[in-house]
Amino acid sequence: MSTAPTNSGPTTAAPEVRTVERQGLDVIAESDRKGTPRGLFWPWFAANISVLGIAYGSFVVGFGISFWQATVVSVIGVVFSFLLCGVVAIAGKRGSAPTMVLSRAAFGVRGNRVPSFLSWILTVGWETALAALAVLATSTVFTELGWDGGVLTKVVALVVVAALVVGAGVAGFDVIMRLQTWITVITAVLTVVYVVLAVPSIDFAAIAAMPTGSAQQFIGALVLVMTGFGLGWVNAAADYSRYLPRSSSTGGVVGWTTFGGALAPAILVVFGVLLAGSSPDLSAAIGADPIGALTTILPVWFLIPFALVAILGLVGGAVLDIYSSGLALLSVGVKIPRPVAAGVDGVFMVAGAIYIAFFATDFVGPFQAFLITLGVPIAAWAGIFVADVLLRRTAYAEGELDDRRGRYGDVRWGAIALVAVGTALGWGLVTLASPAWLSWQGYLLGPFGLGGRDGAWAYANLGVLVALVVGFLGTLLFARGSVRRQEAQR
Repeated sequence: MSTAPTNSGPTTAAPEVRTVERQGLDVIAESDRKGTPRGLFWPWFAANISVLGIAYGSFVVGFGISFWQATVVSVIGVVFSFLLCGVVAIAGKRGSAPTMVLSRAAFGVRGNRVPSFLSWILTVGWETALAALAVLATSTVFTELGWDGGVLTKVVALVVVAALVVGAGVAGFDVIMRLQTWITVITAVLTVVYVVLAVPSIDFAAIAAMPTGSAQQFIGALVLVMTGFGLGWVNAAADYSRYLPRSSSTGGVVGWTTFGGALAPAILVVFGVLLAGSSPDLSAAIGADPIGALTTILPVWFLIPFALVAILGLVGGAVLDIYSSGLALLSVGVKIPRPVAAGVDGVFMVAGAIYIAFFATDFVGPFQAFLITLGVPIAAWAGIFVADVLLRRTAYAEGELDDRRGRYGDVRWGAIALVAVGTALGWGLVTLASPAWLSWQGYLLGPFGLGGRDGAWAYANLGVLVALVVGFLGTLLFARGSVRRQEAQR
């Protein structure tokens, strides 16, 4: 990172900004920690105001629940999952290091390579999905306008999206914070216009006729929302709060992170439920092209502004992902400069986006498989790290976070065991309709008396919640003593 980074929001004066942030996993110097918790609102809001949130309404409706059930699922799932991000963000203020460096306190210096690798896969997967969706949305908009939405349009769109995402990721924190502020303003205004234009498409009679779902369907939808929003960000939540002064309000860090991340999705998913519940055809179309399908209810004159809001919203999320994925790659143990790490991740992002945009025939099936399958071990890690943060009362010994002989140790096998147990239980309690190569999951649904892979609990995604609880309670029960011993050392 640059030698003079800032965490300034729109109300904070910023010093000179360097072109490229060069520090990687370094602890931020006291003199470089600036800003207030309020500034955390901008990157989190910008990264989550994407119209993809509206498409999630279709995913929720797909579980066969009523509008009121879907509303509860959407609000609780979004807010609770981003509250986990808010708790993780406390660690950034205390330790002024990236999330996956601070995680070493719970897992050990080399033991933390396991969750770091999982974090890298998750963030690269998310940035790939967001970039591909931006390309697909551009193609659909061009087609709706009567222009060529084929291969050439997709190629140009991919080049533009990749340039924005990778460029910001390589440039680093200062550029990202300023970019996210502009994205926030532009996308917020255009998203409000989209909602106003789409309201006439809501069929309230159809909404009222939506059947009430079972407890299993309700829980399944809830878990999907959690994994699609806060649990998809929890492994990066301290990457931005680490620039704040130690004296910053802990409540402010939690509150502004949660508020910034949850505000837009909580509203957009509910609105998406209204649209999807009104039109089965629209809901089905979202499965193939989640963003582009939303253009079919728009007047022609708003298609270009819609393309702008869709692309910017998706880019806003992908930018945060590529920044954090680069940090995660470094924390795995790869010895390259941070800007190079972001560039490497950009190569994976482009390759994955090419496959999704040009060759894949379905988006929702593989996307949900990605969310749930990887969501299980990430939930176990999140439970461990959240509990570890709540157990601590003092700042981290920053100089020992990369010292295998220091107080945090080399490998903390208790934490590794909790991830392993949480993942084994979790994968045994989830099933997926596709792809076929994941059909081995759900192996505990029969032995646990939950009806097997074809029973009522098959698609409730209980495994994610189980993994989260195993990590959280296991850490509270078994790690309290080690945390106290770490904090007692001088």
